[in-house]
Amino acid sequence: MTDRTVTLNVRRGEAGGESRIESFEVPYAENMSVLDALIWIRAYRDASLAIRYSCINANACKECMVRVDGKVAYACTARLGAGEATVEPLSNKPLLRDLVTDITPPKETLAHALAGED
Repeated sequence: MTDRTVTLNVRRGEAGGESRIESFEVPYAENMSVLDALIWIRAYRDASLAIRYSCINANACKECMVRVDGKVAYACTARLGAGEATVEPLSNKPLLRDLVTDITPPKETLAHALAGED
């Protein structure tokens, strides 16, 4: 492990509730992705952090999409720099919890199917 760290500020909250920013000091390695840091936080600091990913190949599944320092990015391909970064859920999707938003296309929802709409 390294002696260098990066601060990851993570917006957390529940659907319909108040959100807050929590800061985590994460061991930093060159070319480390935001997803690497989020996985480290879940493993070593807070197992309740809600994130979504399904990586086999970077940028293939598109499940880890978040905002990093205000810009939409894939957590698996966004690289951390020295210092700090802020990670937030997508702002144009309904929040489920922490960094997890409802990314289901509108026409693929159960309510849409039950209504018989195409």
